[in-house]
Amino acid sequence: MNPNNSYDAALVRRYDVAGPRYTSYPTALQFDNFDRTQFVQAIDDSHNAGRDLSLYIHIPFCSKLCYYCACNKIVTRNKALGVEYLELLAAEIALTSNYFKNRSIAQLHLGGGTPTFLDDEQINRLFASLRDAFTFRDDQSGEFSIEIDPRTVDPERISALRSVGFNRLSFGIQDFNEKVQKAVNRKQSFEETQAAMNRAREEGFKSVSVDLIYGLPFQSRQTFTETLHLVNELRPDRISIYNYAHLPDRFPPQQRILATDLPNPDEKLEILDLCVDELTRRGYVSIGMDHFALPDDELTIAQQQGTLHRNFQGYSTMAELDMLALGVTAISHIGNTYSQNTRELDNYRAALTKGQLPIEKGVVIDRDDQLRGAVIRGLMCQFRIDYADFLSIHKVDFVDYFPDELNRLKTMQADGLLKLSPTGIEVTPRGRYLIRNVAMVFDRHLPGTTNNRFSRAI
Repeated sequence: MNPNNSYDAALVRRYDVAGPRYTSYPTALQFDNFDRTQFVQAIDDSHNAGRDLSLYIHIPFCSKLCYYCACNKIVTRNKALGVEYLELLAAEIALTSNYFKNRSIAQLHLGGGTPTFLDDEQINRLFASLRDAFTFRDDQSGEFSIEIDPRTVDPERISALRSVGFNRLSFGIQDFNEKVQKAVNRKQSFEETQAAMNRAREEGFKSVSVDLIYGLPFQSRQTFTETLHLVNELRPDRISIYNYAHLPDRFPPQQRILATDLPNPDEKLEILDLCVDELTRRGYVSIGMDHFALPDDELTIAQQQGTLHRNFQGYSTMAELDMLALGVTAISHIGNTYSQNTRELDNYRAALTKGQLPIEKGVVIDRDDQLRGAVIRGLMCQFRIDYADFLSIHKVDFVDYFPDELNRLKTMQADGLLKLSPTGIEVTPRGRYLIRNVAMVFDRHLPGTTNNRFSRAI
């Protein structure tokens, strides 16, 4: 383990607590009754601000069940469900686009589930309906991405995705070790992933990223070293390495994973430390708590320039956008509001059949949470808070506003996680591992939240 970032066992145990990943603040647990008129009002206010849009489409279907998955999904081989779902999406697109005239789509992301559950003709039809309803930036200035399960695509499908308009791909890998793959019911070969990724480069995709997960059953430092070597052969532009959240009470498929097969917190930290050492040695830059990118990637540049943003898709380069999300369980962030669509397909269908927005809950973000959200995003994205910048942007004296929080940070300073100074907060390399713990200090809702709703920080 890197001696500059090493931890003793007692420190690991003390900070191995459950907490949010802060893809939003407040988190979705704070969402409550949300009047659709509040959504429309937020859109009107957003129009006045002149912001472009980031558009997220949730495709919930998967042909096979991955035991670790905590996403909202429907496991089925019935392709007819995709046909009906596209009709419902078309209805939501038509209904929603009426509120967003003259707003350009700067980003588009298809997530899931498994978006490539849809066949090429269906994806073409979805993209066509989106282009009919919205104005898109061109291929050079827009970011249009889709999540890929390499088991559902071949090189020809990669070419088809490029021709329809996507210019960025995200490959789900998780781990290349066969024993780990068997334990989580996701067997995929290096060769099929490599063939798809090679075609993506031939087709001129601007960015190719991969997702890995640490903390899965039977993982060790040695097995993950082998996976990282294979990933380096692929040389993706971006790498996300997520901490597996074992919450079998909340996500029944995880009951197929035995807790005794999982690496303990010390072992998980060893694996994470390995990732940092190995990837930085291979030329990648750590741009967030679990994200790495090549030096010339836009995420790296945004992190260096202080413009990196974090949302439900992870880290992003376009902080100024409103996010409109469509499909079951999708979460929009318009102005100072979050709103979430219904989770159940039957309820989603019922609302759209009545010509209603399928919004189930949400929250209007008050002034205090706006300030706290800005702090949490600054910590998660830049690993620092500059008091003068905070005063200039928010017209609030940081030290006067957060005296209790700064007092609580003194313990973390003593543990070497951060440095407090008269000018701001600076998270140390050691503290980057535990940035969620640092951010939690500023979460006013956390004391009343049930811990088993979140993953553990390590």
